[in-house]
Amino acid sequence: MKNVDNRIELQDMMILSLITVLLLAIGLALYSYYFRMKVGPEQPVHFSHRLHTTEKGISCFFCHEGAVGTARSGIPPLQTCRLCHEKIIVYHPEIVTLRTYALENEPVEWVRVQNNVPDFVFFDHSVHIHRKIDCSRCHGNVREMDRIEQINEFDMNFCITCHRSEGATNDCFTCHR
Repeated sequence: MKNVDNRIELQDMMILSLITVLLLAIGLALYSYYFRMKVGPEQPVHFSHRLHTTEKGISCFFCHEGAVGTARSGIPPLQTCRLCHEKIIVYHPEIVTLRTYALENEPVEWVRVQNNVPDFVFFDHSVHIHRKIDCSRCHGNVREMDRIEQINEFDMNFCITCHRSEGATNDCFTCHR
């Protein structure tokens, strides 16, 4: 009777082990899929747009103020980051790295996410902002991204489709100057 009980326990342990391995494999696959879909290139200083915009409620325009009044939104200077981080989580490793760049007067070599249009195209962020076109229309849901990734291919078809849906002009000289 003891042999039968030992075999049943062994079978139960094997089934439990198999289920555990299967759940781990499924979890790993989902984890890999999620991060492959939600994470852009690694940057020299880790910066989470999700944390700053969604959790902390900071407006996109606090850092990308150029988008409101100029053609380019631009990458904010280190001084913009330091406005807050001279007082907030000063000793966080990423903030220490950021401060080191600033104190050594070294530029941060950001890995550019290709959200650019070709050189022969004129695009003005401020026009779109003032017409209340949400940034996510072109850039995706940045509020949910830890690291920025390119969501759309900015080709003529993308722009024309949006202009048509918004009732905006499709005059060639609007974008090609």
